[in-house]
Amino acid sequence: MLIDQDQNHARSVADALSQSLDRLTQVCIVSSGRAAADLLRDSSFDIILADLGSLRDLADHSDDAMARLVRLASGALVVAVANGTSVTAAVGAMRAGAHDYVAKPINGQAMAARISELALRHGKGRSLGIECRDGAAISDFAGFIGASSAMQFVYEQIGRIAASSAPVFITGESGTGKEVCAEALHNKGHRAGKRLVAINCAAIPRDLMESELFGVARGAFTGAHEDRKGAAELADGGTLFLDEIGEMDLSLQSKLLRFLQTGMLSRVGEAGVRRVDVRVICATNRNPMQLIAEKKFREDLFYRLHVLPIHLPPLRQRPTDIMPLARHFLAHFASEEHKRFSGFAPEVSALLTAAEWPGNVRQLQNLVRRLVVMFDGGEIRADMLAKADIEAKDNLRIAEPEAKASRRPAILPMWQQEQRIIEDAIACFGGNVSLAAAALEISPSTIYRKRQSWADMAVAG
Repeated sequence: MLIDQDQNHARSVADALSQSLDRLTQVCIVSSGRAAADLLRDSSFDIILADLGSLRDLADHSDDAMARLVRLASGALVVAVANGTSVTAAVGAMRAGAHDYVAKPINGQAMAARISELALRHGKGRSLGIECRDGAAISDFAGFIGASSAMQFVYEQIGRIAASSAPVFITGESGTGKEVCAEALHNKGHRAGKRLVAINCAAIPRDLMESELFGVARGAFTGAHEDRKGAAELADGGTLFLDEIGEMDLSLQSKLLRFLQTGMLSRVGEAGVRRVDVRVICATNRNPMQLIAEKKFREDLFYRLHVLPIHLPPLRQRPTDIMPLARHFLAHFASEEHKRFSGFAPEVSALLTAAEWPGNVRQLQNLVRRLVVMFDGGEIRADMLAKADIEAKDNLRIAEPEAKASRRPAILPMWQQEQRIIEDAIACFGGNVSLAAAALEISPSTIYRKRQSWADMAVAG
């Protein structure tokens, strides 16, 4: 059931849900809370999407209206919908009994993926014909593999901002696909016909970084026998991708800031200036606010770059994507090595899905490649996995019973566990602190205060 007084919006969402959820037999649209209540007295539903503004005729306050709807819903999964991302609305809806909260406008395909995960989590998958498999929504997108709601949100962000020329700031742990994201933004934008030039700020020595970025004039130093363009000039008309931007030297950060402000650059050893038109995309696997607190990253440069943020979720936060990724890598590497594999045994799928994956997609990719190289083909079994996982057996929980019995898990200090919980929640909501705070039932100011205290601890350390 969709409860929404905006009938055009409701119909577009209903059409998308009907196409994306395989065996969904009926999508019923009503325009008010009272109409929904009347229908619920005689009919039952598995999922209810309820626009909070459309429930006003059920009670004076939206929290009371949601609570009444939940009581009438008789076990249905209730998703609250509201305009904007109001933390007050999110907290009120969740406390009143809603199972999830989304903001308008709703993307139908992304909502289908979110409903699929919600249904599986609450045991409603069978009644909706939903299985834990890839393909609930968009399963591959511009180099990404995954149909989880977290990735649907990323795909939607990329689709919306690719056409812009504003800077993009990508964050995410190592191995989550930040370079893939940069390539997707470039290829789906109007600069796709021009070059994407990537430069790794962590891999180039500091004394060479400026010439690599801005170029060098002939005679600027010994060995500079000719003029050479830097990455910024090579990307003229296209996209400049600065990976690991947090590792850039502070002195060069000021020159980068000047370039971003004016669009003008000077090659090393050159007096004149050149105008360059590039879209800048940068990425880091570190917390930029902590880098700023540690005086390793200029705050003014951060806010110049942090115009369109995208956060890539770690693999542990999208477990439904693990096996689609594993199967994709298995097919790719098997073809590359001219071998034939039939897939993964059920116990192996369970192990892979339950793993933490600190190295994220890159770690999974390396493990599958190792399996393909080490074995001749057939089905991937648990004993094969144990032999191939030479880096971190603890990650896949496949250590021998004797060793497992004698090993005690490492206990992190309370503040580190708290930090991980909060940062994971923020990542789940695409970097939105307000919605993360709502889900954790704490104040957004508490999150900001704790983040500052963690930064202070890092500086003191």
